[in-house]
Amino acid sequence: MAALIAGTLALGFLTVGAHAQDLTIQHSKGVTSVPAKPKKVLAFDLASLDTLNALGVEVAGVPTARFPEYLAKYGSDKYQKVGTLFEPDYEAVNAAEPDLIIVGGRSSARYADLAKIAPTVDLTVDPKDVMGSVKRNVQLLGRIFDRQAEADARLAKLETSMADLRQETAKAGKGLLVLTTGGKMSAYGPGSRFGILHGEFGVVPAVEGLATTNHGQAVTAEFILKTNPDWLFVIDRDVVVGRDGGAAKKVLENELVAQTTAWKKGQVVFLDPVNWYLTGGGITALQASADQIAKAVAKK
Repeated sequence: MAALIAGTLALGFLTVGAHAQDLTIQHSKGVTSVPAKPKKVLAFDLASLDTLNALGVEVAGVPTARFPEYLAKYGSDKYQKVGTLFEPDYEAVNAAEPDLIIVGGRSSARYADLAKIAPTVDLTVDPKDVMGSVKRNVQLLGRIFDRQAEADARLAKLETSMADLRQETAKAGKGLLVLTTGGKMSAYGPGSRFGILHGEFGVVPAVEGLATTNHGQAVTAEFILKTNPDWLFVIDRDVVVGRDGGAAKKVLENELVAQTTAWKKGQVVFLDPVNWYLTGGGITALQASADQIAKAVAKK
């Protein structure tokens, strides 16, 4: 029995025998007792909303946000707006009388306040264990909402896609990921918020020792030329925040970047910015990201 409990806890959940309809959930902020198959759910974390949508689970309330196309329905009035990605509308949350609140990433800091209102779980993805976190979160949501089969199928597909992708990226050369915003650039490497590119997708880093802070390491065109990646992966943050699209290309189109192997060979991949910047830990976003990179690498 002890071994069974330990194995179950490793996945982040444990059914409480004394209350057959309750589940005790282990998450980033501790342990929370939640009802099985909660009916009224507020999801502040877009990665979790992505996964819930993929599993066919309805939610009652979401933050006001820029949703990717496949989650566009959540912008409609059908779904109660309960604040922003960073700041809940506590009056709206109270009025909703939720059975479960899900936070993560940008909303994680509000966990303690929301937990006073209703059972709350924090599904923030650990950048040092991205796939471990994602797997636990997907299985946990599958367990809570009785969607285990769907969760397992989605994870199996993603793991197969990633295994195939790693075989291709292992021989594709070295890559560098940069995020552009407001005319500036930051680079991200292993262990960073976008470290999945290297750790799980298998792209060999073009440079080691980059800062792993949330904002990455500020870089210039000179840095990119010196690093000379075989592949350049780009996230245009301006698209996510509603600024002019195409800003990233303007930043990168200069004589220094043009001398890199990536630019000369046409091996510059503009990643889906919403998937990477807002919903990165969601099962649908991860699958799409793996598929996009696989398609790009396969063409070469």
